[in-house]
Amino acid sequence: MGTEDADAVAPGTCPTANSMPMLGLGTWQNDDPDQCAETVRTALEMGYRHIDTAQMYDNEAAVGEGIERADVDREDVFLATKIKPANLGHDDVLETARESLDRLGVDSVDLLYVHWPARAYDPEETLSAFSELYDEGLIDNVGVSNFLPEQIEEAIDICDAPILANQVELHPMLQQPDLRAACENYDVEVVAYSPIARGEVFDQPELRDVAAKHDVSEARVSLAWLREKGVTAIPKATGEDHLGDNFASLTLELDREDINAIDSIDSASREVDPDFAPWN
Repeated sequence: MGTEDADAVAPGTCPTANSMPMLGLGTWQNDDPDQCAETVRTALEMGYRHIDTAQMYDNEAAVGEGIERADVDREDVFLATKIKPANLGHDDVLETARESLDRLGVDSVDLLYVHWPARAYDPEETLSAFSELYDEGLIDNVGVSNFLPEQIEEAIDICDAPILANQVELHPMLQQPDLRAACENYDVEVVAYSPIARGEVFDQPELRDVAAKHDVSEARVSLAWLREKGVTAIPKATGEDHLGDNFASLTLELDREDINAIDSIDSASREVDPDFAPWN
């Protein structure tokens, strides 16, 4: 797949109701500074408008450099980062969020997540700090990540700022219907990390069949299925070919037969499952 296919998709295509582009670039494990910066630049100039990073990824400076290099205005980029679990005490949130902004080279971010409800996470203390950052204009939206439905409800009740999104592992082999339904009920967007299951989608028979039918990759099918479910996906990619293939998922229209075939996958396979996760 060449970038000419990706170029046919207008920048910012498929935003959610809250103006968050439904396809973004994930940067986990993209920790070589030069490669990371160049990947971000390439993605933005290809048409991506959503970039996701985190304190834990140790690449915020490189992400900021990539945004600076790109021939795209900062205000056109939806930029998200996350506070790592050890920094979720009230004062640490305030201090390290500002450090993240400095590393990114920006005055504010569009979305700041609680990365995991673990370690120093205390709903009252943590979320009051997020609310302060929101009130100061340093963050445009508050997000949570890896939260269970009851934790989302608690966060909504406590946080003075609205909760925009819950970022979780989500793909055809971990469809999380109950969590998606809860987020819809709470008017919280779902953002999918590991949306191609770290490559496992390529070995899934149902995805292979749909991919062959449309003459596209299984990765593109997985991303299109997530979009059909109203889920924002942030696949990681570094090479231009993979960036382009993922971006071209925005033009892939799955029919009801395709969606039913993927929906029928009976699996609950997690790629990310640390001991401190709330489901353990």
